Amino acid sequence: MELPLGLIEQSLNSRYSLWVREALNDLSDNFTITDPCIAGHPIVFVSPGFLKMTGYTKEEVIGKNGKMFQGPETSRSSVMLIREAVREEKEIQINLLNYRKDGTPFWVFFQMTPVFSKEDGQIIHFVGVQVPILKNSRKSRCGFVRIQGDSHENEFRACKSFLGSCRRELMSDSISELDCTLNRDSQPDSNSRGVEIEEPCEACDDEKQRAAIAISNILFVLTHHSEVTGGLVCERRCSLPRVGILCSSLNTSLNRIKQSFVLTDPNLPDMPIVYASDEFLKLTGYTRCEVLGRNCRFLSGIDTDSSTLFKIKESLQSEQACTVRILNYRKNKSSFWNDLHVSPVHNASGKLAYFVGVQMDADDKKQDEHGLNPKTKQLSTVGAVKVAVRSLSMTVGCSQG
Repeated sequence: MELPLGLIEQSLNSRYSLWVREALNDLSDNFTITDPCIAGHPIVFVSPGFLKMTGYTKEEVIGKNGKMFQGPETSRSSVMLIREAVREEKEIQINLLNYRKDGTPFWVFFQMTPVFSKEDGQIIHFVGVQVPILKNSRKSRCGFVRIQGDSHENEFRACKSFLGSCRRELMSDSISELDCTLNRDSQPDSNSRGVEIEEPCEACDDEKQRAAIAISNILFVLTHHSEVTGGLVCERRCSLPRVGILCSSLNTSLNRIKQSFVLTDPNLPDMPIVYASDEFLKLTGYTRCEVLGRNCRFLSGIDTDSSTLFKIKESLQSEQACTVRILNYRKNKSSFWNDLHVSPVHNASGKLAYFVGVQMDADDKKQDEHGLNPKTKQLSTVGAVKVAVRSLSMTVGCSQG
């Protein structure tokens, strides 16, 4: 599915100054920046060096997933390690076989680093640097597997266990060709890119250092241009006190729900808000860092009915849904009548995970583009949140803090 160009551009524009692309283009490193909060985890920036290295144009890369550079002989184990790093929102360094646009394979040292928001600790982007591994630095090892001893047979077995299968390959420049026929089903098919695969290799210390320096330079640019806008970013996760951190997968699912709502965590002291939608921020005028970690009471004011607050409190204690009309206040002190629906959200094992509160400006009575009235939209939002939480609650490490 083709992603709207505006959505891709907003990924950088919403966090950094308008000059960030120019600064990134000035860097000579080969890298991409991806956004895990957009469906499909697309590339939102690609460096000129990366385009020159792979032979693609910018238009062919932006909006696509990084898997477009993989091919028939790319190690599935390496791909799974990268996916695991994305899921756990952590850095990874790995030797990887990629493919250029013309189908030729080439080995790179791949280093990927997450970028977090300083205001709420949520992940924003991943920076992926690719340093080509020079032939004179290559060693007859597969991935990061290191084998003790001089036996070529042991070295070959390590390749089998790491890659699962192999083709006829030269394990070193000084030994004869080994006949790899471990898995006949792994022979290249007619759809392969038709290029003989180079021997597995490992980056040298110089290439690893080049990747580390590139990451440092890119993060410096991103940090500087985020300071200009006030939306600070950092390499290490910084969470606010009392705030639970949601995993990127859950955040991505929640970001697709275009309605004003918040999630509160009943398992934390004073049931703080751990997620606030963009529509909620627009409705109330607050920024995300001003909302996360606070109890929803901060929306109440001098004329808010205490009996309504008590009704909400009772529903929370009994873990029951409730709908009320309550007078709330925006950041600018203006008041609005809020048709609020609160509902418990349980995870896949049936345990109470969150409460979702869906806000609706009582003065906004118009139906949406799908013909849904406000009440139906609220119930639809609750349903979407419950599906997102239940489907992801079994993921290890989905909630931290």
